[in-house]
Parts: sequence; C-alpha cells; structure tokens
Amino acid sequence: MNEPADLDLPADWEDDDQPDDSPRRGRRAALIALGLVAVLVLGVGLVIVNYLNGLSNSYEKRTVVEITRDADAGERPEDGAGRNFLLLGSDKRSEEDAASEGVSGQRSDVMMLVHVSDDDESVYITSFPRDLYVDIPGHGKDRINSALAFGGVGLAVTTVENYTGVPIDNVALIDFDGIEGLVDTLGGIDVQIPTTFEAGGHEFTEGVQTLNGEEALTFVRERKQFSDGDFQRNRNQQAVLKGIADKLISADTLSDPRKLGDTIESVSPFLTTDDGLSGTAMLELGLSLRSVRSGDLYFLAAPHAGPTTTSGGASVVATDEEGMDVLREALRTDDMGTYYAQHAGTY
Repeated sequence: MNEPADLDLPADWEDDDQPDDSPRRGRRAALIALGLVAVLVLGVGLVIVNYLNGLSNSYEKRTVVEITRDADAGERPEDGAGRNFLLLGSDKRSEEDAASEGVSGQRSDVMMLVHVSDDDESVYITSFPRDLYVDIPGHGKDRINSALAFGGVGLAVTTVENYTGVPIDNVALIDFDGIEGLVDTLGGIDVQIPTTFEAGGHEFTEGVQTLNGEEALTFVRERKQFSDGDFQRNRNQQAVLKGIADKLISADTLSDPRKLGDTIESVSPFLTTDDGLSGTAMLELGLSLRSVRSGDLYFLAAPHAGPTTTSGGASVVATDEEGMDVLREALRTDDMGTYYAQHAGTY
C-alpha cells in the first residue's frame, strides 16, 4: 500500500495528535467569532436601516402642521407626570353643509385624550362628547368639536389643553376614510357590538363581531340607532379603537415588517400630525410602549352633564366642572389608575 502523500498544510495548522498550542488556537477562534458577529451585526443593521427607511418614507406621506398658541388662549398648562396625546377623527363635510353651518368643512367627530403613564405601563383613553359646550379661545363658548373647524388642529389642541388643564405632547388627526383603509390592511378587527341593528346595508349582531373597513366605518358613524345617540357612538368608537389596538399590538403584526409597513402606508395619506411627531418620534414611542398589551388599555368618558339648549337654541351637552376637576387632578398627577377604578363606566 502506498504511503499517503504529504499535505502542504498551513504552518500554524495542528491536528488532534499534535500538542495543543492553546494561545494560538484561542486567538484564531476569537477572530473567527468576531468576524461572524461583525457579519451578523452588519447584516441585521442593514435590514433594520432599510426597514426603518421604508417606514419613514411611508410615514412622510402624512400632513404636518405646526401647533401654536394664540395670545388670547392664555398660558399653556404646566407639565405634569406622564404623557398626553390628542387623537382626532374627522368626517369631512360637503361644501354645502359646511357653508350652512359657517364652518370649514371639517369637525372632530372623534376626540380622545390618551394619557400614557409615567412608567409606560398603562394607557388611558378618555373620550369627549362632540357637542360638549366649552370655551373655545377667540370664539366664545361652542361645541368642542367646532374648535377644529374654527382654527384647525392647533385650536383643537389649545381648547383641550385649556379644558383638561394638562399639556398635549402630540396630536394626530385621521380622516374617517383612513380608518377604513387601516382596518382592511389589518385584515379586519374584532369589535364588541352593543346591540343588534342594521345600518348602511350592514348587519351588526350583539356580541363580538369581525368587521371589515367599510363595516367599521359605518359602525363608528352610527348614532341614530341608539337611545343615547352620541354617547353610545363614543363607546362604539372606543370599541373600534380597541379592536385596532388589539390587532396592531399583536405579535402577528409587530413581528411582520411587511404588514406593519402596509399599515403605515395605508393610513399615512389620511393622517395629520404636529411637526414634533416625526418618524423617529413614532419609533421611540412604539419602543417605549413595547410592553403594553390590550389589557393595559383603559377606556373612559370625560365627565359631563346632560343635554341642554343654548340661548341661541342650539342643542349641546353641558359640562360637569366638579367631575372634571377630579379628572384634571388625576391627569396632572399621573394617578389615572385610581381615577379609573373609581369612575369607569360612570358617564
């Protein structure tokens, strides 16, 4: 049998029968490990950068406004604990209807104050009746949803800041058409239907029902089917928001960059935000709330009195200043957990 030929091996190569030159072998293993880590970090970094750039590009399709406070609006409330965001939903009106009512054609039929606790563990969403009769800077007393029509997003923010006694960190307004697109992008949402009814050619059955975008939009607009009208509509809007939140924060959505990108792509053209709510700010906000789940979302209604009529004959909802003072203190001191325990379902 022929002897095996000598192999031309690297000088520092050792087989298992040779003495172990451990320092040299250790250095080579460390270099290989570092190289693999570098490749992985670079690869993951490129993926993340491309992904975030894609989200940023989609997000930049939104409309951006600068929020300012007019001199006649008074001093801005001082900062408290936690963060506050204003969510507005707008149903654009026809030019004819707008002209007859002396407004710009856009009112905030959805108005929610979102308070994020200082520890980023809980989120409290408080809805305001659209006909709540409050002071609107520069316009006297009027329905709270008129602030958007009178002075745009900036006046809506100022009105809510003055009324709640806390500063608004950021604001986002979505056209109702955006809700339809968002729900469809999510593949539908599960919503708690309060009672069986029919509206807009759609059947809604009491209990949990999966709604597509068109059905969700019909549901949040409907009020004539309910004995308490706008108050039930506020609750329905919260139910849809909860359904959207449940889908958005599910592992299925958050772990799927394509789905999240599609969501941002679909909603951004219908979205108006303040200039401080940039793509980077949105990402930071999302990261800060990564531990929040649907069970950490708490829905409330702002204190209010009953329907009343103004001296001019307009039907409005009266305020409850005593009740609001309690809410104002809870928002300012970040004690919304106690407030929720005592007032959930009160209004």
